[in-house]
Amino acid sequence: MNTREIAQAIIDMLREGKDAGAAFWHEDVSSIEAMGGTPAVHGKEAVTAKGAAWNAAHEEHSFGVEGPYVNDDQFALHMEIDFTVKATGQRIQMKEVGVYTVQEEKVVEERFFY
Repeated sequence: MNTREIAQAIIDMLREGKDAGAAFWHEDVSSIEAMGGTPAVHGKEAVTAKGAAWNAAHEEHSFGVEGPYVNDDQFALHMEIDFTVKATGQRIQMKEVGVYTVQEEKVVEERFFY
């Protein structure tokens, strides 16, 4: 699969509410949050655990994704998320851009901007 095909497959999975990690994350994938949020994590298992922790701590009301915007071995997605933080009850509407780097048909890095 090329970068565009991988990006489209990930978007399709996200729109269906599925986790794309098992299919597309490289064993040494890195996930980097913006603004000093969650520390960067490395490795497929750690990135998967990070996603599971986020899902456990938040109630998602809606999720939208646009793209992909592809450039060589990278693609970007624009996401809009409406969620509630379970611990505080605070409801948040957030927009973010995720930039993904692909090598050997796997995502080796995801980096978020919000």
